[in-house]
Amino acid sequence: MPTVEVDADTKSRLEELQAVVRERTGQDVTLEELLGQLVEEASESYVVNSFRASTVPLSEAEREAARSGMFDSGVETEEDDIDDILYG
Repeated sequence: MPTVEVDADTKSRLEELQAVVRERTGQDVTLEELLGQLVEEASESYVVNSFRASTVPLSEAEREAARSGMFDSGVETEEDDIDDILYG
């Protein structure tokens, strides 16, 4: 089986997570199983984006793309209106 080297801090955090899984589910999982599950979840989540270059500030092309979907509804909107819509 191939090995993956991690620093002491990462190993400690994996072991803490392993303990949480055991505590909450009653199941013992190996570090290999835990890493496998983390990799599976990460491959379908935001983790990939965390390795991309910063998206702030937006480039001019990105700003223009965002603006292209905007339109004027002709209705004046106040901050309180937005709060009511969002938070009820």
